[in-house]
Amino acid sequence: MRFTSTRNKVDTVGFAQAVLDCMPSDGGYYVPADTEDLRRWILYTDENTTFASIAGTLTSAFIKDEFSPIICETIATKAFPFEPVMRRLDDTYFMLELFHGPTGYHRDFGISYLVSCLETILQMRDSTAMFLSVTRAELGSVLAHELKDKKRIKAVVVYPKGTVHGMQDSDYVWNGGNIYPVEIEGSEADCRAFVRNIFRDHEFVAANRLTVANTANIGRLLPQAFFYPFAFSRLKNKTAGDIYYALAPGNYSNVVAGLYSWQFALPLNGFLTPATDALTVDAMGNCVLLDSVIPLNKRDPADPIDPSNLERLEDVFSANKLMMRNFIYPVKLTDALIDSAAKELFIKYHVYADRHTARAFAAAKANEEMVKEDAGTVVLVARDHPSLSADYMQHTLGEVPEMPENINAVLRHVSLNKPVIRTVEELRKIIIYINKL
Repeated sequence: MRFTSTRNKVDTVGFAQAVLDCMPSDGGYYVPADTEDLRRWILYTDENTTFASIAGTLTSAFIKDEFSPIICETIATKAFPFEPVMRRLDDTYFMLELFHGPTGYHRDFGISYLVSCLETILQMRDSTAMFLSVTRAELGSVLAHELKDKKRIKAVVVYPKGTVHGMQDSDYVWNGGNIYPVEIEGSEADCRAFVRNIFRDHEFVAANRLTVANTANIGRLLPQAFFYPFAFSRLKNKTAGDIYYALAPGNYSNVVAGLYSWQFALPLNGFLTPATDALTVDAMGNCVLLDSVIPLNKRDPADPIDPSNLERLEDVFSANKLMMRNFIYPVKLTDALIDSAAKELFIKYHVYADRHTARAFAAAKANEEMVKEDAGTVVLVARDHPSLSADYMQHTLGEVPEMPENINAVLRHVSLNKPVIRTVEELRKIIIYINKL
């Protein structure tokens, strides 16, 4: 498979270059330039097909021109010693739980795969690379876990002062690990400004082999397309009707990844999602992407720090914009509807739902009549472990689930005992220093 930019359909690159370079020079995002028909393989899977097996097969389809099937299987096997869990709630609703990785965050899947791919690419090229990220507590913890014992990847993770969590002494570069957490005197917005400033310097980025660990990187986004064939393998013998996925929008990476699965011939009828200011409904109730009125050449460059993925979603339907209305079903929600959905999930199914999951369920309930017309099924996507949203559940449900120790460790505050930085130049010096180690 080749990859092209959302803003330039002439030039293409291979998977390795798309992962390493991360951001096309034209200001767009990398997207697949072609697709594979995997219908026969998808229909062959069943409840005994492991998530790692699904990931290995799709990896081979993505990058068979660059890596052998054995290498593709190895990437997937190393990335996924864990897998999602599919639960049946009733005749209509299933729940796909993405929080069964080592830290309890859905990011475990994407980052584990990206690290496994990147380490393989770098080994083949006898090179190294560095993630440069701004983070809330969880991203740094996920990176720290996945980079343990890696030989060719390090990460500089930028935090507001006093917000580092989930690290161990052995994770730090100065103790022989792969993570260099940096605290700055400022807010998260200030952290983002520092890192954006560095990524605007393309020569510095190339010289220091910098990339990102968020979904701006196609290597982080593509593994989210594995969720849907996995869900289908668990559904195929339980439903003969339409299949919809209900999920919170986030940065739309899961919706885009699901659409990529559909392009690979996965049976899929649409996404039920809360409306946002950017992706909403018109007066007739049809899906509207507001950014689409602005020509691509008039837009700001894609953001490597805070990707929205809406440009990728728009790219999927570029040949037929009206088709988006038949796949994306945004719903305008109120706080009352969301809280009511959380309570229904708890009372009816004894599911602890964070606000994201409750929003997804509320969107599904609003479309229930459409779903049931053809004996359809809804897969409710639950991203992060519910104990991470204890405040919301205490307020809404009056009780909270127990927090497992591995997740409690992610939230544990740590003190770096290192000077904070105040300028972008200080951050540059740290990056240069690490690359010389």
